[in-house]
Amino acid sequence: MNNHPCFNIDSKDKYARVHLPVAPTCNVQCNYCDRRYDCCNESRPGVSSMLLSPDQALYFLKALSEKMPNISVIGIAGPGDPFASPEITMRTVRLVKKEFPEKIMCLSTNGLDLFPYIDELVEIGLSHLTITINSVKSETLAKLYRWVRYNKRVYRGEAGGDILLEQQLRCLQRTKERCIVVKINTVICPGINDSEVEEIAQKVADLGADTMNCIPLYPVENTEFAFLPIPSEEAMGEIKSVVAQHIRPMKHCTRCRADAVGLLGSDNTEMINFIGQISAFSQSINQARKRHRVAVASNEGLLVNLHLGEARKVYIFEQSKNGYHFVEMRSTPPEGGGMERWRELADKTLVDCQAILVAGIGENPMKMMREKGIRVIQMNGLIDAGLDAIYLNLPLKTICRSQYAKCGERCKGSGNGCG
Repeated sequence: MNNHPCFNIDSKDKYARVHLPVAPTCNVQCNYCDRRYDCCNESRPGVSSMLLSPDQALYFLKALSEKMPNISVIGIAGPGDPFASPEITMRTVRLVKKEFPEKIMCLSTNGLDLFPYIDELVEIGLSHLTITINSVKSETLAKLYRWVRYNKRVYRGEAGGDILLEQQLRCLQRTKERCIVVKINTVICPGINDSEVEEIAQKVADLGADTMNCIPLYPVENTEFAFLPIPSEEAMGEIKSVVAQHIRPMKHCTRCRADAVGLLGSDNTEMINFIGQISAFSQSINQARKRHRVAVASNEGLLVNLHLGEARKVYIFEQSKNGYHFVEMRSTPPEGGGMERWRELADKTLVDCQAILVAGIGENPMKMMREKGIRVIQMNGLIDAGLDAIYLNLPLKTICRSQYAKCGERCKGSGNGCG
């Protein structure tokens, strides 16, 4: 723990950490959380300027390591939960540990979907883990979480609390069996779980947790707990004193963003803005891989006007000395293949493409494109305008704000997911 600033207070002014915002989705809805991406000057858990793909994250790390050689910890802490999208998380961890084997790799999760990946994470080289455990009572968890999604089913109330707690404690026990250093995060919500902190501390200490971090609620607008008060410094001091009777409390938490960079309490906003320039990184990645073309979902080859799920063919363009050159049309994989359909699209149909222009896209293909490092531009309008955005970095006024369209919203699908 010596070089981990979050686990060792003596390291917080010496060693820096970076959080890679690669986790796009969450498997629970906390009543205190709003993961809207926000400006780089806001500091609270769950916010991020943007998302990175695993390849983009690696590219960013390589550039960052030249500017900040004192980075000792590389973490994934959001903006969603790392194991709500395990393929993305595991690919990121593999890439990072292969390139930076000497760095500490750290993950922060609610533990709901972690268990199947613990042994593999240990083999890859994960050494530190944070699990958020907000109560050891199902009735309290029912107040803290609006819903819990586990094994493709959504649970509410105490049923959701039962499943969440069972998985959290199971994961804590297994991670300690595998000698992972574990920190427990507990968000202190006045009137909800503040009277149960000692019980939590006793339980996690019995299971071998190394330290516990009690985080005061940060009331966020448009959440269920927006009306709750912020716990006072006196109250937090008393809570930490109680915790200290059972487990070592963390006393220097700064409530990091999901894209935090730098020393604790002194984030480097320049580097956070650097993440915001990731489109340029993506181009560099794809150029290095000989991905220089752009695919377009279009009815007639003039406008971007098709949802990806509806596109039976895509138009392929490339940049030339005289502007943009139409290369050919390519067939897309047939419907019904689930994620394999989108993997085949990325690996074969778009093998030489750095980006794709679409009028809409579902969650599954968006995940796959992001995992493969293929940029997705959602827009309606002239193909040339989209190509200008890709090749010339010109602003695109018709770009959609959302990461992906609600399933069935812009296509003729059933709403059961693109596949």
